[in-house]
Amino acid sequence: MSGRVEKFRSVEEMAGAPIVVPPEEGFERFARHCARYLQLAPRVYPRGVFRFRSLEEAQAARATVSDQNLRAGRPR
Repeated sequence: MSGRVEKFRSVEEMAGAPIVVPPEEGFERFARHCARYLQLAPRVYPRGVFRFRSLEEAQAARATVSDQNLRAGRPR
């Protein structure tokens, strides 16, 4: 991390400022961000192997798991 501090007069000015990342540090920064996100909001999948009679039944089960993951990740 650089020790440089920037001051902004507004949120719009802050949002327009470029993010300076050294070229060799880009992927590591992305990987750290992904790891942090997965620790904050882990995805939970049911254990086991499931059989479905139709594609619609499989898609409904997938939607249920997705909804449960979304509800678990929302702040209470």
